[in-house]
Amino acid sequence: MSCCLWSLPVLLRRLLNTALLLLVAIFITGCEQSAPDRFDPLPPDAVVLVIGDSLVDGTGARQGEGWPERLAQATGWKVINAGAPDDTSADARRRLPELLDMHAPQAVIIAVGGNDFLRNLPADDTRANLNAMVRRARSVTQHVALMAIPEKSTGAILLGNLSDHALYAELAEEHKLPLIRGVVSDVLSDTRLRADRIHANARGYARIAQGVEDALRAYGWTP
Repeated sequence: MSCCLWSLPVLLRRLLNTALLLLVAIFITGCEQSAPDRFDPLPPDAVVLVIGDSLVDGTGARQGEGWPERLAQATGWKVINAGAPDDTSADARRRLPELLDMHAPQAVIIAVGGNDFLRNLPADDTRANLNAMVRRARSVTQHVALMAIPEKSTGAILLGNLSDHALYAELAEEHKLPLIRGVVSDVLSDTRLRADRIHANARGYARIAQGVEDALRAYGWTP
């Protein structure tokens, strides 16, 4: 009896230690699955395709002052500005295959969805279009990044407190994509950086370019 009583605490400790080790292993595995991969740096003269709407095109600033042009200046990459004002995610999805064939980019940045939200298009459709664009771009290069766009909110615009639409983080997690988060939301929340409620001005685009460069550097796109 005394032997059994003595061995019980030992058994409990062993069980607790085993359970703790299992929890640690699960935690580590979960972190590894959720963490985005790091990438090999792009060469200095890499062709980078940026597809999106008027925020990519540079509406609200003079020609050449958009964030793709400023990103090119900062990195040396040949950045293709494939922004088209008024484009929805469906429009961009239709344009993407031809752009990939034409430019054979070494990297693609997808930055579209704002017009979907402004027009109250179904979020599931936007998600499906972005998902298809990611898969199509991934057939050409593993360097595919997603730029988060703010969700529609008149109150948040007035209060200067826009936030990213949740579907971008979800897609980035699903595909293990680099996610450029908070950059557009922060700029469009600041009246000093806006040309109007939905477009940046030259200072705003410069801020976006810096945010994009910082985010991509963290993922290893730049040395």
